[in-house]
Amino acid sequence: MANGIIEKHVIEDLARRASGLDTEGGDRRLKEIMNRLLGDLFQAIDDLDISMNEVWGAVAYLGAAGRNNELGLMAPGIGLEHFLDLRLDEAERRAGLAGGTARTIEGPLYIAGAPLCKGTARLDDGSDEGEVLFMQGHVRDQNGKPVAGAIVDVWHANTLGNYSHFDPQQAPYNLRRRVETDTDGRYRFRTIMPSGYSTPPGGSTEQLLFAMGRHGHRPAHIHFFVEAPAYRHLTTQINIEGDPYLFEDFAFGTREDLIPAVKRVSDPTLMAENQVQKPYASIDFDFVLTPAIEGVADTIVERERAAA
Repeated sequence: MANGIIEKHVIEDLARRASGLDTEGGDRRLKEIMNRLLGDLFQAIDDLDISMNEVWGAVAYLGAAGRNNELGLMAPGIGLEHFLDLRLDEAERRAGLAGGTARTIEGPLYIAGAPLCKGTARLDDGSDEGEVLFMQGHVRDQNGKPVAGAIVDVWHANTLGNYSHFDPQQAPYNLRRRVETDTDGRYRFRTIMPSGYSTPPGGSTEQLLFAMGRHGHRPAHIHFFVEAPAYRHLTTQINIEGDPYLFEDFAFGTREDLIPAVKRVSDPTLMAENQVQKPYASIDFDFVLTPAIEGVADTIVERERAAA
């Protein structure tokens, strides 16, 4: 690390003035955050001897990332989204809310308003000839009691790693559904086995990852929001075991508790019952919700999302 050449009090004074911390008006919370971030940025520039060319190159890079609509992809790529999950994990641990299903990142590809189905659903429209997958289980509370009427909001990529809405070749809400659990807390859906995906070739996220000696691949996974009255909203995903990038996810989304076993079913009787013509995959997974408690950090995140 290079030795800084600016005295610390000069950096602190400039950060306070630039953030408006000592002036009237404005948003006090924003001022405090900007003061800290600017102070840390100025100090890093001085300590690391970051050149003017490097600073303006970074400004141009961020501008291009915004125009490419990749900032939502960069956030998990640099570990930011996972770090927020880790903080929330710790807040819940301190509040005594252990035992729920592990959370993990939402990612930038959620679309609200998927069709709502009761108990069971089919996610795919039959246009993709991928391996048929059935996934089923229960939504329960920490004591194992079924949660009836919970909403399991599910979305995932097709066999090419593409998501409906963002992929013009797919019909609206393909591979996206909301499933309401039955009186026993059960849900089930039929879909196709998803594929992992990579960052856009040559895009801002890939450029940054490559510059840091990293890759831009995600393993195959299925996203979920799970919610019910009086329970904390759960954002999570399962990863598909055996994927070559399972433990090298560029978005830091893999968690040990979220890798359920994948069973291959070839029993002709079960195939006939499920109306499939060839062997299929099956995953059993139960979601465990924790109770909503006042004063604990909220799990419902207000963020910019794409609209249907």
